[in-house]
Amino acid sequence: MTTTPKAFYTGPASGTLQITTSLLKECKYLIQAKLTHQKILVLGLAHCVTDLIGAYITCNAPAYATKLLERLEPLPYSLFWWNALMRRAIRSGLPNEVLVLHLQMHRLGWRPDHYTFPFVLKACGELSSFRLGASVHAVVCSSGFNGNVFVCNALVTMYGRCSALGNAQKMFDEVFNRGIGDVVSWNSIVSAYSQNGESKNALNMFGRMMKDLSARPNAFSLVNILPVCGSMGLSMWGKEVHGFAVRNGFNEDVYVGNAIVDMYSKCELMDEADKVFGQMKVRDVVSWNAMVTAYSHVGRFEDAIGLFEKMSNEKIELNVVTWSAVIAGFAQRGLGYEALNVFRQMLGCGIDPNVVTLVSLLSGCASAGALLQGKEAHCYAIKCVLNQDMKDQEEDLMIINGLIDMYAKCKGLKMARKMFDLIEPKEKNVVSWTVMIGGYAQHGEANDALLLFHQMLGQHNYQRPNAFTMSCALMACAHLGALRFGKQIHAYVIRNEHDSTTPFVSNCLIDMYCKSGDIGDAQVVFNKMKHKNFVSWTSLMAGYGMHGHGKEALQVFDDMRKVGMVPDGVTFVVLLYACSHSGLIDEGIRYFSDMTKDYGVTPTAEHYACMVDLLGRAGRLCEALKLISDMPMEPTPIVWFSLLSGCRIHGNVEVGEYAANRLSKLDLQNDGSYTLLSNMYANAKRWKDVARIRYMMKHTGIKKRPGCSWVQGKEGTTTFFVGDRRHPRSQQIYELLASLIERIKAIGYVPETSFALHDVDDEEKGDLLFEHSEKLALAYAILTTPLGTPIRITKNIRVCGDCHNAMTYISKIIEHEIILRDSSRFHHFKNGSCSCKGYW
Repeated sequence: MTTTPKAFYTGPASGTLQITTSLLKECKYLIQAKLTHQKILVLGLAHCVTDLIGAYITCNAPAYATKLLERLEPLPYSLFWWNALMRRAIRSGLPNEVLVLHLQMHRLGWRPDHYTFPFVLKACGELSSFRLGASVHAVVCSSGFNGNVFVCNALVTMYGRCSALGNAQKMFDEVFNRGIGDVVSWNSIVSAYSQNGESKNALNMFGRMMKDLSARPNAFSLVNILPVCGSMGLSMWGKEVHGFAVRNGFNEDVYVGNAIVDMYSKCELMDEADKVFGQMKVRDVVSWNAMVTAYSHVGRFEDAIGLFEKMSNEKIELNVVTWSAVIAGFAQRGLGYEALNVFRQMLGCGIDPNVVTLVSLLSGCASAGALLQGKEAHCYAIKCVLNQDMKDQEEDLMIINGLIDMYAKCKGLKMARKMFDLIEPKEKNVVSWTVMIGGYAQHGEANDALLLFHQMLGQHNYQRPNAFTMSCALMACAHLGALRFGKQIHAYVIRNEHDSTTPFVSNCLIDMYCKSGDIGDAQVVFNKMKHKNFVSWTSLMAGYGMHGHGKEALQVFDDMRKVGMVPDGVTFVVLLYACSHSGLIDEGIRYFSDMTKDYGVTPTAEHYACMVDLLGRAGRLCEALKLISDMPMEPTPIVWFSLLSGCRIHGNVEVGEYAANRLSKLDLQNDGSYTLLSNMYANAKRWKDVARIRYMMKHTGIKKRPGCSWVQGKEGTTTFFVGDRRHPRSQQIYELLASLIERIKAIGYVPETSFALHDVDDEEKGDLLFEHSEKLALAYAILTTPLGTPIRITKNIRVCGDCHNAMTYISKIIEHEIILRDSSRFHHFKNGSCSCKGYW
């Protein structure tokens, strides 16, 4: 290529070898084009140069074509080849190359035409570069092409791709003010709004388009607007567009047909989608994928698998979208192992998974708790997807977020945190934070969840929490009973209007307030909700139940029915729980009887467990045994545990031993059942049996959870264990507690030594009871809480009977309401009485 330009234009006009235009067009390989180029140079055939440029472009050798163009004079008829090079670069996904070519043109003195600018503007849009796009717009105006409809439509599209919707609308308005607008102009502005999530504006512009008689919608217009209808669930709009397509014959177009199927499926109108699919004369793989994906999305998984198998039988191409849809369907149903099997089949067919495939696979492993399979997916991601050259960093982040979620849900929190920490702070998105916070919250690491949430808020505005993040943080607050932190989050929610747009945030607020001991604020949140769903009603009902307000829970149930909500099995579990914890025996029995007869709900093991608990608390142990024997299914551990708990309350050792024996046959490695049986033996002063149970626990490696109580204050959470003396104010705590015990003894308190489960005399038992964690937490709270402010204590296991009795007396002599949450329920102590009314 060192030959001077003169060599192209001088030399003999003919030779022994005639090189024609047709010969150049037949060049399919670069070597052929180079040989032909050599002969042109030798023979000096100037008239073949432009055809040679075309041959190089055809052979995918743009550099050679550009070198030739650089040696040509800037003539209008040769501009076609610059445009051809730009067209090739755009189609090859090389927008930067288009901009380089455009600069070369200007430098060499070529003048762009109305075909050039659309390619350049498309490149700016692909790069989402508003600055470059605006600069090209200026060149368009200075070149006099701002009155060309093709260029103006390209400007509208470019601004839309750069999310500059104001500029796109302004450009669109200018087009129609000049009277040059066409259907492409309308399609461009509708697409601009649609691509940027401005669905309402997209629909508004499409409605205006329908009224413009000079630019009737075409097939592209319908393909543009139907996804908007689907994403917003506007089935009536979608049906109108469908009707327009049928009346104008556009439904015969396979792209329009696919868009209609997709719209109906997103509106969850699968019968209509199936009908349209069946009527399509021409279907492509997109048509089949739309149906498979739709069936997976709405949960009709058998239909999705059936269609998938039909595609295989009919030899229809199964591409990555098809496989991903089936994997996602398995994942949504928690069938992680099946999802992994499909993934292996996919690899066996030579199909490379994309990001959606891997994220769906990881989701399936997470829902099934399949840690080993999740690790396999992780290995594949490392080898074949992550850290690849020219890889989209956002796609890498999607996979890493999926890995964090998988490890967290499979209880591999340490590995999840390692993955989280590998992401640079500026690279973390809101999903990264949310899945990690959610992982901690769901697996009992509430303190870590709230600490991470605090760190997220402390970042330099890299990411702000969304509604899902709030829900995870509120879940952690509910677990700890952290009312102060929960209220701070509530304030953030109100400021950012998450409660008005997302009902699940309000539902989490109700749950947080209920579990933090403030049922009044839970009711306030419920009352302010504009859109209450099933979870809203159930959460409030459960809250009243755990606070022992059974009558109020029943009233919520009645109100729920009045607004047309149909109770299901979950509703009745909550209702029976409320009756059990409030002593509403007859009401509980009636609802258990009516749930099948009046509501068509078949009792499950959970319902029977609630009934056994209700009868056991009331001392009706024979009825509870009869109910268990009549169960249509095998009693679960929770049923026998409920019976054992009733036996512990009422001292029925014989029935308690029977329940404990049945639990042992189920191989339940739970400290609770052993502890209950040991306590029951201790109450009956059967110390040898107590020793036997403790030996069994030691021999089998079962450890009793130590009693632990914590109290929320201005300085955070303070935790106490039995006999704890680690606190800096320990001496003051013990002195105050001793004083309180002496004062309440003077007004009738007698230590219930039966709850000191050791074979020692009563005086020593009294000393043991004195050091219980909930008493220490109460003394500390009295020292640090302003007068009149409620004291909130949480205990990890059930409160002991003596502490309950002592707190009842203490509430008579202090100016605080004591709100105690144990593993079973809430107790509100005030003026010498408890909200449980002794029924706990």
